[in-house]
Amino acid sequence: MGRPSKPIISKERATLAALEVIDSEGLDGLSLQRVAKKLGVKAPSLYYHFENKAEMLASVARLILNQAAIPQATPGTDWRETLVQQAIAARHSILLHPNAAPLMLQFFPRQLMMGAYESWIKRYDVKPELQMMVLEGVEKLTFGSALLGAMSRANGIDPGFAINSEKYQHFARATQAAQGNEDTIFEATVRRFLSAF
Repeated sequence: MGRPSKPIISKERATLAALEVIDSEGLDGLSLQRVAKKLGVKAPSLYYHFENKAEMLASVARLILNQAAIPQATPGTDWRETLVQQAIAARHSILLHPNAAPLMLQFFPRQLMMGAYESWIKRYDVKPELQMMVLEGVEKLTFGSALLGAMSRANGIDPGFAINSEKYQHFARATQAAQGNEDTIFEATVRRFLSAF
């Protein structure tokens, strides 16, 4: 189907509407027709901005990361602290939209983060051969934690779980000794990882 000659709505509005549909209906509930109805337009008007549904979903993935409230680093801030705050913000943004979290795997928007990577990698006081280990590690910790937490929320499963302390004594002891909740344990994990560098 061809694109309309001029846009009726903006790409940003259409992407936000798609995210709202996913938040309320889930990924399976998303259709161009539902997004168009939410915007008060006909579905063909969305083709001005998106070739297909996959392109719309990729735009939603980028929006979620763009919504992350990443604090600006102040002069003199240690790069490790900046990475911790970026990881917390990205994870939080994904957890706000648990139904959309699988899009982070399907349409991982690494290009969106290249500017931040380029800006910060030169500040790492580690050898160049370790710099990708820093990036990969923080990325995997952040997105792994966010996706697991989001899937629990999307499926109505408590991320914590009851443990048979007689059968799994060591695991139960470790769980009881862990201080804090999912968020604080995630932050402590990222900090501990970065302290290795």
